[in-house]
Amino acid sequence: MRPAIIAGNWKMNYGPRQASSFAMEIMPQLDTLVRSYPHIMAILCPPSISLAAVREVMDALPAPRLELGAQNMYFEEKGAYTGEIAADMVRELCTTVILGHSERRGYFGETDELVNKKAQVALKYGLRPIICIGENLDEYEAGKTEQVIRTQVAGSLANFAEQYTKDIVIAYEPIWAIGTGRAATAEGAEQVISLIRSLYADMYGESAASTIRILYGGSVTSANISELMAQEDIDGALVGGASLKPDFVEIVRNTIAVRQG
Repeated sequence: MRPAIIAGNWKMNYGPRQASSFAMEIMPQLDTLVRSYPHIMAILCPPSISLAAVREVMDALPAPRLELGAQNMYFEEKGAYTGEIAADMVRELCTTVILGHSERRGYFGETDELVNKKAQVALKYGLRPIICIGENLDEYEAGKTEQVIRTQVAGSLANFAEQYTKDIVIAYEPIWAIGTGRAATAEGAEQVISLIRSLYADMYGESAASTIRILYGGSVTSANISELMAQEDIDGALVGGASLKPDFVEIVRNTIAVRQG
């Protein structure tokens, strides 16, 4: 069984003070949970400006098992790129970085090629990339989900060196389900994630495909996480709105309950 990952994407919420306060509220409970079950990771992804504040709270815990992630990074390693952060900066505080989130693709025009360039650099610097893919509502309703997924997998996940092919995490996030309260059914999510794993196997072999973790993202809550985690190919969740509430602790708790059977 692949270790589960529950990652909380705080998006553009919680500056340093509020992030610190919220981290102090949930981190002790989260750390106790992940200590109780070694086959799960809980990753918090605050805004960049709040990473240091949350890291300070985390480091105050005795040998914490929690991890921090960034929500984005740039592929250049340093230089005159106003507003961007480099992988070498991210790894001072984080183990993980979210790349290619639909909001980055939609609002900022990020392409599969750009996402791939970022992922290559993240891996070079020892970061775990969570690479996001997924179809929008028009594509979903037109029955183009498979076509979109094939294109995004081929572009975003191309040309990884063999030593990195088992270190990548993929998040399937149907855009029509993000922040809408309209989550994909567990069976529907499983079908697409199974396709993603099959496509990855075609690119990098069965061993790599059986090892990588593929998460679901899109209106994940403590009420639906158990059904999602009961699916064979779903290895965790990229959680948005619910990660800003104590409900995130319950999502982790319910995930452990499913895995412990």
